[in-house]
Amino acid sequence: MIDFAAMTEGLRLLFGSWSPWLVMVPGLAVGLIFGAVPGLTTSMAMVICLPLTLYMDFLSAIIFLTSIFTGGGFGCAIPAILVNIPGMPGAVATTFDGYPMAQRGEHNEALGLGLMASTFAEALSYVILLLLVVPIAAFVLKLSSPEMLIVGLWGLTLIAALRGRHYTRGLLAGILGLLLGTIGFSARGDIRGTMGIDYLLDGIPEIPAMMGLFCAAELFKLMRLDYVVERAEARRVSLRRILAGARDTFRYPRLLLRGSLIGAFIGAVPGVGSSVANLLAYSEARRTAPDKERFGKGDPRGVVAAEAANSSSEGGSMATLLALGIPGGGATAIMLGAFAMHNITGGPRFIAENKPIVYAIIFSNLVQSIALMGIGILFIYLAGAIVKTPVRVLVPSIFAVSIFGCYAITGNIAGPVTFLVFTLIGWQMQRYDYPVAATVVGLLLAHLVEGEALRTYQLSGGDPAYLLERPIALVLLALLVLSLVWPLIARRFGLGFGRQFAADTGD
Repeated sequence: MIDFAAMTEGLRLLFGSWSPWLVMVPGLAVGLIFGAVPGLTTSMAMVICLPLTLYMDFLSAIIFLTSIFTGGGFGCAIPAILVNIPGMPGAVATTFDGYPMAQRGEHNEALGLGLMASTFAEALSYVILLLLVVPIAAFVLKLSSPEMLIVGLWGLTLIAALRGRHYTRGLLAGILGLLLGTIGFSARGDIRGTMGIDYLLDGIPEIPAMMGLFCAAELFKLMRLDYVVERAEARRVSLRRILAGARDTFRYPRLLLRGSLIGAFIGAVPGVGSSVANLLAYSEARRTAPDKERFGKGDPRGVVAAEAANSSSEGGSMATLLALGIPGGGATAIMLGAFAMHNITGGPRFIAENKPIVYAIIFSNLVQSIALMGIGILFIYLAGAIVKTPVRVLVPSIFAVSIFGCYAITGNIAGPVTFLVFTLIGWQMQRYDYPVAATVVGLLLAHLVEGEALRTYQLSGGDPAYLLERPIALVLLALLVLSLVWPLIARRFGLGFGRQFAADTGD
């Protein structure tokens, strides 16, 4: 599994020069800042910094970019917890319990939980990558359209898990997201639902839409308050309480481990990424909890599960990049661009011909995970000023930053307009108790499910028996069905959380 000679050479490359370490801290800081500002993304930070890597050697360039990736993985959780705006799609599930904790004055504990879960899960994902990079590459090569379709459908079943108090309203909200996700060019090249608006040819911009859906109602609610956290004594940023939250992370070892493994596996599937991983880990944590009614009301377990999966997906996506040369998302696509800038070709041959560099990259990311803990705590002190800022200053500032950020994402007026339109939609949905999370899930997964469904149909010729020839697809399908029927089985046989499921499905 491990080539110890190559690993020794990789450690020599890593520790034999100061240059790889000089770029790590700046990279983490850039990632934290871009992740924490609504509308800015880790991919945007990496694109902006990509030209700088021309003046670095290849190892330093990749370490710099992965440091930005690492910092952004936790940075997006900060606005999700403090003001209910996920910095990126991968932090959507973090808002469900992180923000209610902040409203109770437990923002220190929530940020500590998120930071430690992110740090631990990312380190674990790279340990897994260190041990299993070759088997992971072989397994991911076997995932084709049918398997990715089932993974996407699994993500869509989260609509049921995130339905809130009313099952039918959750379904309607999820269907709305799916319909909105079909706007623009279809997988076959047909144009749908654009109403003649050229800006919609590529579909609805997802991040501006998501920001509008999530922040609208909360910002309107905040306008009735003086501060995000009402009690003055609860607004303090406390190192002791942040560390207490970090320590409490290990009170949930099963959730932490399961979220990390879900994130690492989902992250390794190209095109799926952290947005599915953190929603899936959160829904599994809620589904298996004996007291699931506590989720969504400020339960620390929700923060731990979501952030563990969000950050561990980085290791999975890096496995796909290093082993196959296939980027799992926007950030790893930019890293692949850095490969090309340094005249290096990614893919299976890259590992075979550059094993020392691969090991050096993996070990540098393990160090980044540890460094993130210290730098993250310092950054939390700065970001914690949000809860000390009067709402009359905070709300206009967030709206302004969000609008500028949305413009930066799309490069045209479509971003700000999408944000404002979905702000109104989100406000009305929350006003009438329709779960916006279900709409976000549908919007994020619509393209994946539609595209993979079309390719599966083309490969199979419309014959369902095609699945019988793909054992991995059958296993994934069995797990999908089990996740759907397990609550019914639990209710039938009187298992712990079955009774709560029966109460949840009432309208």
